[in-house]
Amino acid sequence: MRVRLLVVAVAVLCCARVVPAEDAAAAGWKAGVASVKVTPDGPAWMAGYAARDKPSEGVEQDLFAKSLVIQDPAGETLVMVTLDLISVPGPLRKFVEQQLTESRKLKPKNLVMNCSHTHCGPEIRTTGSALEGLEPDRRAQSIAYVQTLQQRIVSSIDSAFENLAPARLAFQKARAAFAMNRRLPTDRGYSNSPNPDGRVDHDVPVLRVETADKKLKAIVFGYACHNTTLGFYQMCGDYAGYAQEYLEAAHPGTVALFMMGCGGDQNPYPRRTLELAKQHGQTLATAVDAALDTPQREITGSLTLAFGTADLEYADAPKKADLLEQAKSTNKYDSRYAERLLKELDQGTLLTSYPAPVQAARIGDQVLFVALPGETVVDYSLRIKNENRKSNGPDVWVAGYSNDVFAYIPSLRVLLEGGYEAGGAMRYMTTVVQPGPFAPNVEDILMRRVNELIKETSE
Repeated sequence: MRVRLLVVAVAVLCCARVVPAEDAAAAGWKAGVASVKVTPDGPAWMAGYAARDKPSEGVEQDLFAKSLVIQDPAGETLVMVTLDLISVPGPLRKFVEQQLTESRKLKPKNLVMNCSHTHCGPEIRTTGSALEGLEPDRRAQSIAYVQTLQQRIVSSIDSAFENLAPARLAFQKARAAFAMNRRLPTDRGYSNSPNPDGRVDHDVPVLRVETADKKLKAIVFGYACHNTTLGFYQMCGDYAGYAQEYLEAAHPGTVALFMMGCGGDQNPYPRRTLELAKQHGQTLATAVDAALDTPQREITGSLTLAFGTADLEYADAPKKADLLEQAKSTNKYDSRYAERLLKELDQGTLLTSYPAPVQAARIGDQVLFVALPGETVVDYSLRIKNENRKSNGPDVWVAGYSNDVFAYIPSLRVLLEGGYEAGGAMRYMTTVVQPGPFAPNVEDILMRRVNELIKETSE
């Protein structure tokens, strides 16, 4: 009897070893990915530069919405949506969030949406204040595009869920150096010019997604730099679009997803030509390939997700008398801004704070991912990584331009220095009518919420 039991035990052990241990560990994770084109059909008004005075004149490169769904062994789900577009307006995020709640019972923490912030894509107008004053045809076109965009994003997520399959996840990072701080101190304040001594974040985080048999399925990568190499009237994803295109050509069958970092005060240099956009795209793609060729940190463990809002306070609102005077300005941007604020005053009161979404996710034991709202300046990614970097701990990946891109979000340093990112850009924002710059406690409030959510993911 003992001999027979021993034989059975040996047989069981032999069968258990048919599947390698590394494959058994990876088998608990699942991933699905999909891509859908979101280039407008025909000429469309473009976003990113207020001085544009005509619609687009063609397509240099198609624009895409891409979705990656990852599930841990317990079924916890993270949906990552990346857009080759100027913005993720809050109402767009809310629409997608609601669809996922209704169709898949997911919560806000299960969704992150990020835009590349290309300045060669269509305008995205989702609120009454953003549509106000447009000619009827332009208004109708804008509304129709948003409706189409919403459906295509949801369609890409559905497709990603449909091809959900066992997967292996790994992380690594590299560096790329074409981003430079664009806040140059001068005798007249801070100029939008290259500052070689300014703060930068040259990290290129890379999440590698493979099928169970180790075939590359998706690459999610990030970089902290404005997509403003170009300013022509052709639809184009700029350097981020070309980086994705080059990676997908180099790895057939793979979907590459770009996730914008805290590039609010970073520009690509040199710039202004299509050749340079392609060159920067190739530089970034090369960095991603370098990360893929470096020994990987395989993702093990589980997903732990947290989502909340930080109520960012504005500085004291301007007085009505001052706005009436500003409305007479010969500068059309100043006068329009004053008129918008006066209208807000007539309808009630100006905003005193804004609920900015903040998100944290632990992707296994290897990656701590933080998604910040707005056009976040680089100080935030540097601070979050510095405060959470631990020996043998998870790599820290910080994305800006996520979930609700409603305004520039300066650090205290940038706010005190002044300039475009500190508050000068507020007059161009229309999705949310900004009453002025943020209060000096903006960094404290945002970081407090970030730290609370990071702690929540570790409990």
